[in-house]
Amino acid sequence: MKTHIFDTTPCTLGEGPLWHPKRQQLFWFDILNKMLLTKTDAGVQTWHFPDYVSAAGWIDEDRLLIASSKSLFTLNLTTEAQTPLAELESDNPITRSNDGRADPWGGFWIGTMGINAEFEAGAIYRYYKGEIRQCLPKITIANALCFSPNRDYVYFADTPKQIIWKQKLRMEDGWPDSHYPREVFVDLTQQNLNPDGAVVDSEGYLWNAQWGASAVRRYSPTGTLDREIFYPVDQVTCPAFGGVDCKRLFMTSAGLDKESDIDGQTYYTDTDISGQQEHQIFV
Repeated sequence: MKTHIFDTTPCTLGEGPLWHPKRQQLFWFDILNKMLLTKTDAGVQTWHFPDYVSAAGWIDEDRLLIASSKSLFTLNLTTEAQTPLAELESDNPITRSNDGRADPWGGFWIGTMGINAEFEAGAIYRYYKGEIRQCLPKITIANALCFSPNRDYVYFADTPKQIIWKQKLRMEDGWPDSHYPREVFVDLTQQNLNPDGAVVDSEGYLWNAQWGASAVRRYSPTGTLDREIFYPVDQVTCPAFGGVDCKRLFMTSAGLDKESDIDGQTYYTDTDISGQQEHQIFV
């Protein structure tokens, strides 16, 4: 499959792409520059924040939920008004938010990590019905948060461990089911691959961006490699499905190599597979 440039803005650490189904519009972040970006026919628009920002979900046509290094808050895209929702490790100066995604119940999952990737400094949380609760402690780099279309599982990774896990969820409310331990979904240690952001398509296959490997790889519900797409940059970070028919796969990247002219740009690939529409968050 051929890759194309969606936007040439050089993000230092592009992350968190979100296709807004009501606006038919892609949003994404440059974490290290504390910036949210979007692109329409009118061009690129940016919002700047005092703290690191990394992931978002849509609440309605005008409002996003945004995760920062200190909190979850809403942003009104029309008025630019911000409303706090919940604190997120606000008393811990060494951590920031990282990967996150809305779930099928209207909740929002968010992972944290040390700003300098300190060992097991982060965790994975869920915000649901006004409550934020820690689900998994002692995570070094939380990534790959996404959900099976039948609502059975949340997927997640701790990037340095090179493993993607899946955790059974309670059907009634989407919290982790304590009767089931987490399972290894894909073990990438033998290939020395580093799982970054991920998304699950409508067929239940997981697409995982792999840091340092210039690729996103698609895995079947049983964890078998199905296909791969390669990019002209080393550090791809996170995929998101969007477009009119939800068959366009967007990909953010990191521009940590200051000598490169293309690292940090945002890409897209037109596929023959439909993604899941991003879930709405209820606040």
